Amino acid sequence: MLMLSYLKRLAAVGAIAMVLFATARINAQNLTLEGQTGGFITPTAYVVLSKDHVFSYPAIGVHFVNASSVIGNVYTFSIEEGIANRAEFGYTRSVHTEGNSPAFSSLWDYSGMNVFNGKVVAVKDGQFGAWTPGIGAGFVVRTDDKFVSGALNEKLYGTLKSYTNEDVYVAATKTWLKPPVPFLLNFGFKMTNASIFGLGGQSTRFMGRLFGGLGIPIPLGHNLAAVPAIGFTQQPPNVVNLGAILFPPGSGAHIPTTMDYAVRVTQKDNPHFAFDIGIGHVAGVIGHTAVPTGVPNPPYVVIPIDLKANSVFGTGLSYRY
Repeated sequence: MLMLSYLKRLAAVGAIAMVLFATARINAQNLTLEGQTGGFITPTAYVVLSKDHVFSYPAIGVHFVNASSVIGNVYTFSIEEGIANRAEFGYTRSVHTEGNSPAFSSLWDYSGMNVFNGKVVAVKDGQFGAWTPGIGAGFVVRTDDKFVSGALNEKLYGTLKSYTNEDVYVAATKTWLKPPVPFLLNFGFKMTNASIFGLGGQSTRFMGRLFGGLGIPIPLGHNLAAVPAIGFTQQPPNVVNLGAILFPPGSGAHIPTTMDYAVRVTQKDNPHFAFDIGIGHVAGVIGHTAVPTGVPNPPYVVIPIDLKANSVFGTGLSYRY
């Protein structure tokens, strides 16, 4: 009887392991908000799957972020191509609609920007042993970025300016699908001169920032898996031209670490689609500014610069042919 009980437990553990193993490719075709393979925002050390071909079938992605109170809504449309399971490159068009704040939404009153990306995987996940993480390096280039820095350049100096900003990053990613707890862990370092992925404008300098995330794959049945996840991205502390409107003079802005809490639903075996839904913490009060009153006393009032983006809703859909 004891032997039979032991064998039943062993079979149960084996069955769970087999079900979890079927999720091994759950992140291989899922695109971020900016188009790379990864989580909702952060890139991973995986690329678009190239199956039986050097070049993959394209992966496409559509994402939406509701930050309508001040920043405005963001829609992104991405296409990504993989090469030999070692590299990928792609393009994303970020489309923007104006927010609802009479005081501050004009800083984002522009149609959007272009986003180009590329990535190379130097070490595949598990290539040199079960615990070996995947290691990849990539870049992101955003062009025609007029948000915040460009808008303030026009208000301060009379000329609307479009900025180009870049990320260069390294990511290490490990998917572990064995009992007792399966997980996907991602950690990376990037050099960037973009604030809040370009939506916050141009950083005053190129600087190093950390990013990462943790997901727990859960089998759902019907060849589906859910991946509850949390991600973070540190942001540069200063933005070009923003200091000129902060009060008191010489004070700095408070740009917090971007956090995202999401659930991804995808296929466990040979995945072709992924659906993301979640909440992001972008920014609340980043500083204060003095606004003229038009009367002698008081000549101005100090108001908070509140982006009202502490809890923004986001969703996305990725599909690989």
